[in-house]
Amino acid sequence: MGKGGSFGSRGSRTFTAPPATPTAPRSVSPIQRSTAPASTGAQPRSAAPAPRRGFLGGLLGAGLLGALFGAGFFGGLGSLASILGLVLQIGLIVILARLAFSWFASRRLQLAGAAARPGMARMAAAPPPGATAQAEAQATTANAGNANAMPAIGPDDYNAFEQLLILVQQAATNEDAGGLRQITTPEMAGYLGEELAGHQRDGVANRMTGTKLLQGDLAEAWSEGPVEFATVAMRFSAIDTMVDRATNRVVSGDPDKPVEATELWTFQRMRDGKPADWRLSAIQQAG
Repeated sequence: MGKGGSFGSRGSRTFTAPPATPTAPRSVSPIQRSTAPASTGAQPRSAAPAPRRGFLGGLLGAGLLGALFGAGFFGGLGSLASILGLVLQIGLIVILARLAFSWFASRRLQLAGAAARPGMARMAAAPPPGATAQAEAQATTANAGNANAMPAIGPDDYNAFEQLLILVQQAATNEDAGGLRQITTPEMAGYLGEELAGHQRDGVANRMTGTKLLQGDLAEAWSEGPVEFATVAMRFSAIDTMVDRATNRVVSGDPDKPVEATELWTFQRMRDGKPADWRLSAIQQAG
């Protein structure tokens, strides 16, 4: 499906790469077709604060240069002024040193805080197929602890994602446009409908059978207003062939040998929806 392309929408993260997962540890193909505006991509990084230089810094520099060239801190004001200037210079050095220390200490705290939050909306990895119920419950608890930033994803949601993987492939194979509209967003239904129409024009049909999820985990989940999103990395196998519509002759693919693919599927639903409410909203190819 999709001829190996990446298309659809992931809300404000449409043009931001999902985090790596054990299922998809390498790069992910960026979205190539989307109705989302390009301006909703990655947020620009904040510039690092500039060193605190200005009046005091310039004054200190001038004083040091004056002292080096024998004119004292303020130069030409006599010996008493030179002594006072030296005292003032030392005081300024102490003040600036404290300011610098405070800035670096604050910077270290900011960096430490950022390291403690690797990705503001990164979800706990989903248990792979066959994981114990205890591991799944732990993942659900971790999600629930960040309910303000992300939806809680539980075992029933993972089952829904696996079912959608199979149902979408079946509907596309059966060229069931109505069925696709029920389990995908209108945007995705439009893209897939265009692909099916292209197959009909070319006199071929894509037959994908025996879809089986081999490994899967959650890359990220988040909320945007009333809408919840979840991006899931899935490695699956299937018999994937292209056949001639008139003769049913296999044009490409092996009808006896399954092929494997790794893709990231993004699903969306309204906030506090049920697992059955998830709809496919984007597909991305894993590198």
